[in-house]
Amino acid sequence: MSGGILPGALRAEYPLLETCTYLNSNSTGAMPRAVEGVLTQYWTTMRTWRDAVWDGWLSQMQGYADAVAGLIGAPPASVALDLNLSAHLSRLGTCLDFSGERRRVVVTDLEFPTVPFIWKGFARYGAELVVVPSRDGRVDEAALEAAIDERTRLVCVSHAAFSTGALLDVARVAKAAHAAGALIATDAYQTVGTVPVGVRALDVDFLMGGAHKWLGGSEYAFMYVRPELLPTLRPADTGWLAGATPLAFQAAGDWAPDARRMMGGTPAPLMVLLSRPGLDLLKGVGITAVREHSLKLTSRLMARADEAGLRVVTPREPHQRGGIVALSFPGDVSVMQRLVARGFICSHRGFLRVAPHFYNTPEEVDGFMDALLEEQRKEAA
Repeated sequence: MSGGILPGALRAEYPLLETCTYLNSNSTGAMPRAVEGVLTQYWTTMRTWRDAVWDGWLSQMQGYADAVAGLIGAPPASVALDLNLSAHLSRLGTCLDFSGERRRVVVTDLEFPTVPFIWKGFARYGAELVVVPSRDGRVDEAALEAAIDERTRLVCVSHAAFSTGALLDVARVAKAAHAAGALIATDAYQTVGTVPVGVRALDVDFLMGGAHKWLGGSEYAFMYVRPELLPTLRPADTGWLAGATPLAFQAAGDWAPDARRMMGGTPAPLMVLLSRPGLDLLKGVGITAVREHSLKLTSRLMARADEAGLRVVTPREPHQRGGIVALSFPGDVSVMQRLVARGFICSHRGFLRVAPHFYNTPEEVDGFMDALLEEQRKEAA
């Protein structure tokens, strides 16, 4: 390709790219062709079923969890797996005591709808939701810090806003949370896989993300737990996998000593098996190279939008944005729909969102923007 060292031969690994201009990895990432072999193997397994398969599946699930841990700078056995963020966050909630003065959960108004909805549900157990407002698509860290006090049990915030891609200075917020005696949980769905993420640098207690966006996998989610906290976590929402010896198939005497204690019942191993090829490809490229390429393409998107006089909602400074460029203009929903119909795949969540990944090219960005401006002029006519 011209203008960079990625994607090169990587594009051949993603059949979806042969059918459209795909700039929607913030919603659902492209899956590599190796997934087809996983599906074939899964059918062979089911066609010749034996119960002993579970030993291998659970081992592969742990291997995937540890591979994710390596990507985010976490130690082995500190990452748990489940179907989605809702499952992880709800289970975490059952570990927390909201009966005393320290009952507040601080969030922002840029969270994915799951987050405030779950904590509203925990109001029946005493939780009190505090929502910090945003301005122009991002949250002021000082305002967030001001909302954290001795009544705060948990701060639950996104590393990057799903609607605008704005990055939050999580390390700064974590410092304020810990100074007040509170815990901090971070939704990193929109950063892990496109932005370098280190749990130690962020100093978070819990970090959640998923496979089906920037990691190029299927619908499965992970949660990192700070190892020092594990002995204190006794979830009421639990299942047989969380026991110390699940494959003994006997009544559990205690929770697992590692992050597996934050898992539930019978898992969906296929989703994890489908997610491993994408994770391996991304790790092979390296997150530093992925981030450099992403910033190059998102900067190009912003420059083209500026030239056309379109409003860019996403912050300009590289350290303040993830992998999304959010645009706003009259008729942007209709323009998005017509772009998708033409094979230029993007999405709309309050704003028109464009999300190039390491397998996209500058030529695709320019082609997309040419089509967008053509449709925007029709809309304005």
